[in-house]
Amino acid sequence: MKIVEQIKQPIAYEMDLFEQKFQLSMSSKVALLNRITHYIVNRKGKQMRPMFVFLVSKMISNGEVSERTYRGASVIELIHTATLVHDDVVDDSNRRRGFFSINALWKNKIAVLIGDYLLSKGLLLSIDNNDFDLLKIISIAVREMSEGELLQIEKARKLDITEAIYYEIIRQKTATLIAACCSLGAASVKPDSQDVETMRKFGELIGMAFQIKDDLFDYGETQIGKPTGIDIKEQKMTLPLIHVLNKADKKDKRWLINAIKNHNKNAKRVKEVIAFVKENKGLDYAINKMKAFQNEALQLLEIYPDSEYKNSLKLMVNYVIERKK
Repeated sequence: MKIVEQIKQPIAYEMDLFEQKFQLSMSSKVALLNRITHYIVNRKGKQMRPMFVFLVSKMISNGEVSERTYRGASVIELIHTATLVHDDVVDDSNRRRGFFSINALWKNKIAVLIGDYLLSKGLLLSIDNNDFDLLKIISIAVREMSEGELLQIEKARKLDITEAIYYEIIRQKTATLIAACCSLGAASVKPDSQDVETMRKFGELIGMAFQIKDDLFDYGETQIGKPTGIDIKEQKMTLPLIHVLNKADKKDKRWLINAIKNHNKNAKRVKEVIAFVKENKGLDYAINKMKAFQNEALQLLEIYPDSEYKNSLKLMVNYVIERKK
């Protein structure tokens, strides 16, 4: 059995029902909208976000979920999908998960409007049901994701990212959404409990580990759909590179910054940068940091009694850093 199927097993019923509710939450009277949302639904990814919502919800409440849990999972998926559609427009990307992106098939104007529509659907789903606590969680996540993206753009221009700023960028850009999934799962069944904050922290730690793993793919030999060195070509400062830059002497530092700023499109120079980072233990350092986040996340689960939901969350934490793509 594939690891993702194994993780999903204790919530298989909830995930099937969620898919039906999620499709309904997207429906519209406009035929073009329905055609595009149908296209989106049929090309979904692994659905890790709703899985986090249901697993957390069931772990902290002895296997219970509520209608609020389904709405929380739908809201997070609607808003996450909206951000992906907008991202593809911003990045001028024609592919998403191996398929054509919305902007490639229907052009930018329609893609932006679809993103706006999904965003408003998510907000109204919460407002119409008085789920204001859930709406607050997801709204904070969207604000943080936008801030993280802009902070990364600002820092990429000067290449002056310290390790602390890097952690802040990935916390906002990536970890905040997984943190929102986990705190939504808790808040949907136990609002105003300590579990909401504990699970938010748990999700944040997984998100940090997840992003560092993504950074490591840039230096690996594994084919994961993005070529090696793409982050360097895009002048993205990732943890292995930041660590090596910080401990390099003046001459090497100058060479590295020059390579990233002025020769980032030169395949030979990019390969040299990758080799330099590997030789100077940049990858080892990043792997150790990733494992520290993983262990801290697993530690938080120990507060809760053993259950199949807790086991699935442990599998999820390990899958995040052992995945091959």
